[in-house]
Amino acid sequence: MAHPVDPGPATDPATDPGDPLHPAAAAARAAGLTALDRAVTGCRACPRLVEWREETARTKRRAYLDWDYWARPVPGFGPPDAPLVLVGLAPAAHGANRTGRIFTGDPSGDLLYAALHRLGLANRAESVRHGDGLRLYGVRITDPVRCAPPENRPTTTERDTCRPWIVRELELMRPTVRSVVALGGFAWQALLPALGAAGWQVPRPRPAFGHGARATLPAADGGPPLELYGCYHVSPRNTNTGRLTTPMLRAVLRTAARSAGLDPHDD
Repeated sequence: MAHPVDPGPATDPATDPGDPLHPAAAAARAAGLTALDRAVTGCRACPRLVEWREETARTKRRAYLDWDYWARPVPGFGPPDAPLVLVGLAPAAHGANRTGRIFTGDPSGDLLYAALHRLGLANRAESVRHGDGLRLYGVRITDPVRCAPPENRPTTTERDTCRPWIVRELELMRPTVRSVVALGGFAWQALLPALGAAGWQVPRPRPAFGHGARATLPAADGGPPLELYGCYHVSPRNTNTGRLTTPMLRAVLRTAARSAGLDPHDD
């Protein structure tokens, strides 16, 4: 099975932020998204997450016993000049941790990619593995935490250790990105300091998360502002209970896409 990036040999760098392979140093060195994505896949800065993602790959789920799990941090996916960025929480243990591509091969991704396809922002309505031909149009998808966490709950320390990756990703996309959608309260809270570090001014008091929430963040250098949108996460917990419906998701994505200068299809 093909994987998105060849990360090279896995080594265990020190968890000290001064180590050249730690996110704080490695992210800053990345001159472009390709280099950043490659660096992300080699990260081993959070011992608990490293142990969990690799243990999950060893034990597997019965439906995926013949899969060679990715079992590494998962980089963002989508064009480097995308004006719209979608931000989730972290890779799913048997989803992106298995496939190596964000929101691939799990129910959350099924809903998200179907909505993007309906709006004309993806070339297909589903994706189960890397290399299946999925393409995004004007959209990049990423996470503030790049490794699958136990019970889908990263610690505050793990979130903060991982932050340099998304900060650098947003810095590199500043020339084109105009809108960001936070999928869930965790993404919203993780994004605010990352956006501030990447060059936008976060309002005070900080805007509160909610489905359909919107906040305008001026650029610190006087450039174009960024529109931040809130959307309930596309997890089965929300979709199976009706807290988030497909029309609700498409409505937020459509508004954010238009704000970013894209031309999504109308339903």
